[in-house]
Amino acid sequence: MNEKQRAGEEAANYVQNGMIVGLGTGSTVYWTILEIARMVKEGLDIKGIATSTNTEILARENGIPLLSLEEVSSIDLTIDGADELTEDLTLIKGGGGALLREKIIAYHSTHMIVVADSNKFVKKLGTFPLPVEIVPFGYLKTINALKKFGCQTAIRKKDGSFYVTDNGNYIVDCQFGEIDYPSTLHDNLNQVPGVVDNGLFIGYAAKAIIGQESTITYVEK
Repeated sequence: MNEKQRAGEEAANYVQNGMIVGLGTGSTVYWTILEIARMVKEGLDIKGIATSTNTEILARENGIPLLSLEEVSSIDLTIDGADELTEDLTLIKGGGGALLREKIIAYHSTHMIVVADSNKFVKKLGTFPLPVEIVPFGYLKTINALKKFGCQTAIRKKDGSFYVTDNGNYIVDCQFGEIDYPSTLHDNLNQVPGVVDNGLFIGYAAKAIIGQESTITYVEK
């Protein structure tokens, strides 16, 4: 069993009967979704809310009943991945392109568990480029404004064209190096007109389950 599978399947044990569960996006939470699907087939009664079109397809294909966010008053538990996380459970997310929906669902969740392999657990954020979701209108101006914060920028592409999120926006991957003040950077980026949101998740996660080669590490606030 690889580290991602170990962490992803362990997180499914926190899902209980009757829950509304936010289903994250990415290669580690993929294993969570498959394990939840197995539990549903054995009688677990839950409803899921998908953070992306890809997750929605995966959940439906495996028999997990889904609701839209508008159909619920709150979400009991969200399980999602991270591209980087620190000991205080500050995260970089968005490598899979779903950061905005992931953040909306995390905000409306009572609890959030992060699943990751050991390579994602770092002392300081910043090795992984920070994804910033921007609107297409005036995107070059927005990118130039982002550069003023001292980062190198690359607009994300897929198959030779600009990557387009489920929300119809673009993503700019911003390489800052070590991020010393995530909260300040988060707020500064989001003040730029044209920026929809960025991949810094601060104060959302209550627990992280990190897969190791032969064990699991738990990080809690």
